[in-house]
Amino acid sequence: MNMIITTTPSIPGYRIVRVLGIVSASSIRTRGAGGRLLAGLEAIAGGRGESYLKEVEKARMEALELLQKRAKDMGANAIIGVDFETAEVLEGFIMISVYGTAVHVVKEDSLEE
Repeated sequence: MNMIITTTPSIPGYRIVRVLGIVSASSIRTRGAGGRLLAGLEAIAGGRGESYLKEVEKARMEALELLQKRAKDMGANAIIGVDFETAEVLEGFIMISVYGTAVHVVKEDSLEE
């Protein structure tokens, strides 16, 4: 079974058989000088800041991948109650933190433990 990741405290159709603990991960990214220049031009023109959106998305995916790895290392096959936090650290550094509860689940109709 692939890792199930959800923001909810339970997973419909699954039963939590073990709570393994809190799991967390973070990613920090920044734009290079050229990227900051491009972002500055986007700010002058107005509208969406596509260059920063791309970096936020990369940071989010990196943090989520690390979260899954850490949960798997704990013996989890699911993470419940997942939440993301975003912050700017220093000027131009984007930090994404993600955390949740690592659990082991089984399908409700399964006899596997």
